[in-house]
Amino acid sequence: MIRKIAITGPESTGKSVLARQLAEHYHTCWVPEYAREYLELISRPYDEPDILEIAKGQLERETKALEEAENFLFCDTEPIVTKIWSEVKYHRCHPWILDMIRENHYDLYLLCDIDLPWEYDPLREHPDQRSFLFERYTRELESSGRIFRVISGYGSQRLNHAISGIDQIFQANS
Repeated sequence: MIRKIAITGPESTGKSVLARQLAEHYHTCWVPEYAREYLELISRPYDEPDILEIAKGQLERETKALEEAENFLFCDTEPIVTKIWSEVKYHRCHPWILDMIRENHYDLYLLCDIDLPWEYDPLREHPDQRSFLFERYTRELESSGRIFRVISGYGSQRLNHAISGIDQIFQANS
């Protein structure tokens, strides 16, 4: 059985680095963030329908990666990310994304803390809303009853914190 682990949280919290490091540690694969690829390809400002396409593309890549995964699949972002993104930007979310949040099962969510310094990237939008966004993620995960751990720390400390959380959850459930 492949256990799917979602790496989630606000922008510039180390999700991509952590997903890659965890995949290396557990000798499996990971699903990179599709939004970055998509936004670089369209070479124009995104609009609301693009968020739906990003959500679909992310889940499509996740489905393909499940075929190659060993024990774990680490997903750099998941449908909650697109929900919060859409709600913050457009004050609504496409029903398909909401359906995918309900239907798509992750065995664990790793919520990346905002304790890392903000790094500028032309695709990032909210350097001054990190606390607000972190609270949105926390409330979303809590209110939906998701199993999650907040991952904090710098460098190897952050990675070790994530590994410890994963090992505790899955050793207790095995």
